[in-house]
Amino acid sequence: MRQLVVSVANHDVELASDELWRLGVVAIEERQVPDGVELWTSVGDEFDSVEMPWAWRFVEVDAAVADTWRQFAKPIMVEADLVVQPAWVSYDAPHESTVVVIEPGSTFGMGDHPTTRLTLVAARRWVQPSTRVLDVGCGSGVLAIGVMLLGAASAVGIDIAPAAVPVTLSNAQTNGVLVDVSTTPLEEVVGEFDLVLANILAPALVELAPHLRRVLAPGGTLVVSGILDGAHDHVLAALQPLEVAQTDTLDGWAAVTLR
Repeated sequence: MRQLVVSVANHDVELASDELWRLGVVAIEERQVPDGVELWTSVGDEFDSVEMPWAWRFVEVDAAVADTWRQFAKPIMVEADLVVQPAWVSYDAPHESTVVVIEPGSTFGMGDHPTTRLTLVAARRWVQPSTRVLDVGCGSGVLAIGVMLLGAASAVGIDIAPAAVPVTLSNAQTNGVLVDVSTTPLEEVVGEFDLVLANILAPALVELAPHLRRVLAPGGTLVVSGILDGAHDHVLAALQPLEVAQTDTLDGWAAVTLR
């Protein structure tokens, strides 16, 4: 299994970790070294490089060692009655809870990152039996599957990572829902959606803004995340004339609902 190793000074650990979380990694290990800290995390095989201001390298490690984080995984309480459950972890769900069972495989997205939790909570407010949903950057499918379990009419997931397709399809089957998933670029997506979810990096949100607006049905709702609280005005400017309906924050991250 391939791991990404990022070398940083001690004072940059939190900043670099945030950058890795924004990529959607499921776990980060900090290793103290003589000249600072090394951040170790698993990444999908489709990643040939990353863009960050610190030195980084790929290292091949034993898969059994790389997956030790799984021993410490636990259900994520998104809300009192909404839970994301690692597929390998036993969980006795409270009565009438919605439980999204996820196996991330080689994709990004276990469901524990603040941006995922924020997006799922925001999406829940707008899901109706007739809601057509598009999940841009679906990863493991946690958001697309989540909205289907919450009662949406249909969900389409797209991701630039080829591994997202089989992983999302497998997770959808585990949860007993249907999700149409592909590597179709957003620029090529046809049709309109009542609810569009885009939990991706701020530069990608800015770049894709015209198409995020294009695929949004009249009167529809767009939820964007993967952005820092207090540092996303440029994203909102790119999405005009959509107007902010609500902003949710958690641990320094934000999810913004636009209409």
